[in-house]
Amino acid sequence: MEPRPPLPPFTRESALKKVQAAEDAWNTCDPERVAQAYTVDTRWRNRSEHLSGREEVVAFLTRKWEREQQYRLRKNLWAVDGHRIAVRFQYEWRDADGQWWRSYGNENWEFDDDGYMARREASINDVAIDESELRITPGAGDLPVF
Repeated sequence: MEPRPPLPPFTRESALKKVQAAEDAWNTCDPERVAQAYTVDTRWRNRSEHLSGREEVVAFLTRKWEREQQYRLRKNLWAVDGHRIAVRFQYEWRDADGQWWRSYGNENWEFDDDGYMARREASINDVAIDESELRITPGAGDLPVF
């Protein structure tokens, strides 16, 4: 596998680029594309679900984006140290019944030397919102303060 820059150890500037790349990829809602940023044997905790390896990541993301329609995500760098990055995020989505949701969370990431994410731990909470409360639009930039 080719290195996936920016590479660790991360500076604030290189971590910001890694976070933006992750946001851009996730907003495609393309499980195969997103999974390419992770090691073949990546380990995830997403809410109460534990995943191991890219194949499980692709299956998880496929289920996620079938359920979470019109998905829109914003990530912000929280902290960086060597091979690790912490982010906070919000995303909005609509379920099959038309209910809008805003999901808030934090992720801890750990990267291998080639810039692939080897570990991802995510804690996420969902809040039902009215469509009039939507605040994340494509190209909107930074997260509102919460």
